[in-house]
Amino acid sequence: MILAAALDSAVAIASRRANRLGSSVYAGRSLVMVERSLMALKTSNWFAVLSGFVEPVFYLASFGFGLGGLVGNVSEGGSASVSYATFIAPALLATSAMNGAIYDSTWNVYFKMHFGKIYHGILATSMGALDVALGEIVWALLRGLAYAIGFMCIVYPLGLVPSTWGLLAIPAAVLIAFGFASFGMAITSYMKSFQQMDWVNFIMLPMFLFSGTFYPLDVYPSWLQTVIQALPLYQAISMERAIMLGQFDASLLWHVLYFVVMIASGLVFTTRRLTALFMR
Repeated sequence: MILAAALDSAVAIASRRANRLGSSVYAGRSLVMVERSLMALKTSNWFAVLSGFVEPVFYLASFGFGLGGLVGNVSEGGSASVSYATFIAPALLATSAMNGAIYDSTWNVYFKMHFGKIYHGILATSMGALDVALGEIVWALLRGLAYAIGFMCIVYPLGLVPSTWGLLAIPAAVLIAFGFASFGMAITSYMKSFQQMDWVNFIMLPMFLFSGTFYPLDVYPSWLQTVIQALPLYQAISMERAIMLGQFDASLLWHVLYFVVMIASGLVFTTRRLTALFMR
């Protein structure tokens, strides 16, 4: 009875997908991947998940309130000066969203792809490559969202969000997580060894240190400023900093567009790569 019901359901799904645009890669069942990840979370290492939340809090305490006592107020680009803790809080929020998304969309995906062989089984069902990509990316951005909400619950009572509009930094963090997750999964689909995966940390660490996280961009020479401004984390930090400090202008639209392009390109590359790998 159960097997017959499952077969009937698969046939029904296949019938609904027939002749639909994109039916070869998308069945409209990406939330099944999110459900699977939620069930797997119950038996996962909670310490690894929790560490992604406490890390920016430690940075805020040590740099914002420790080093901040020596630095004093900071300003960037002619804007009003703020306390050092207020200056780095948006950067740490953006970094927290990035870390939550990137680790789920890289190492988590790598193990499922090469060791658990999860995608082999999933793509043998009615689900398509875009279902898998969207499901994994949505789960990664949910982790980034959780980190962002937790961090905001700490910085807001401390008075590090001068503008009430700063609460919009949470949906902005979701956009940031979505961009990094989609791009991270696209890159991971090309990784074949642990040595190659080490490049993720090799790239993320300097990007974290040199994207305007702890000091204004104008401390660098002009040629290096141009390079840094092209980095996704710099775009994320600039967007979060403008929102949390209430500095709304046209540049926010550029930051949003940057991540929309990042999301779209990541989804396209991931879908094509998964299709090439598992649906030959």
